[in-house]
Amino acid sequence: MSSWLWPTTADVGLRVFAPSIEALFVEASHGVQNYLMSTESHAMVKNEVRHSGEWRVTSQHAPFDPSFLFIAWIEEVLYRNEVHQEWLVDSMVRIEETEHGLVLMAHVQWVNGLSIQREIEIKAVTTHELNVAEVKHGETIHSKWEDVPSFDGPGWYADVVFDI
Repeated sequence: MSSWLWPTTADVGLRVFAPSIEALFVEASHGVQNYLMSTESHAMVKNEVRHSGEWRVTSQHAPFDPSFLFIAWIEEVLYRNEVHQEWLVDSMVRIEETEHGLVLMAHVQWVNGLSIQREIEIKAVTTHELNVAEVKHGETIHSKWEDVPSFDGPGWYADVVFDI
């Protein structure tokens, strides 16, 4: 035998609730950014010069699946942080279905990422326990985690796990 499995605890999950799928993507990006940045940077980011632009995101893996678009969006936020030093602070998201798949268009505001102190690094966004779903009126999504509340529909929720 030349391969073995071993347990790891090098991951963290994020649950997001929002009234619409577009708001779900915005809230997820805020959740990721809040997780990454230091406490000191939370106060500093408000005083930084904001830049604006438009980011377009698609999923190459499963172009019509909103779950994979969700992953692609979070990966784009992380990529912009790490490669272009564009630290997302606000966005307005619109999702359209085209003949080639779903397209997320975001009007974004970002600050210079070099001014943001990070406390942790996300290595990857995984599909482990990934769930992006609409919650119907009268439906409840129960939490299996003590610190995460249950959610009553209508709205949307997502669960995603990050490798850290």
